[in-house]
Amino acid sequence: MSTPAPERAPFDPHDFPADLIAAHHDATRLRTELEAYAATLPWSREPHPGWKDVKEGVKARKGRPASPGWTPEQTTEHERLKAALLDATQTVYAHPWWTRCAQEGVTGPAIVDARQALKRAPGAVPDEHAAVGQEDVDKAA
Repeated sequence: MSTPAPERAPFDPHDFPADLIAAHHDATRLRTELEAYAATLPWSREPHPGWKDVKEGVKARKGRPASPGWTPEQTTEHERLKAALLDATQTVYAHPWWTRCAQEGVTGPAIVDARQALKRAPGAVPDEHAAVGQEDVDKAA
């Protein structure tokens, strides 16, 4: 008499593989690093004379001071961070886990839910982001 095959546990689309969690962690870190770096740069990538405040009737447009533009080094670093972020996010979005989810019948709102749940999975964001409120996580999505 043959022994029956053990019953397979139901597929859990929230049981993310470690490499997907690590990729999301890396993408979040790079996004934060790029935003922090961009905040240190002059407001205009190219030299610009700026403009004064403008008030037209009830509308107002805040002026900007002159900008020296970015140095070649600043441009190179910004582009490096941006490319690394693009690569990291591509790794997350094109991860084989999402194909597996589709093969297991996880589609529509359920796959959206799984992708959103990844953002809250333990280890998916750097420790400095762990205290971020859920509304901030959803906003960053």
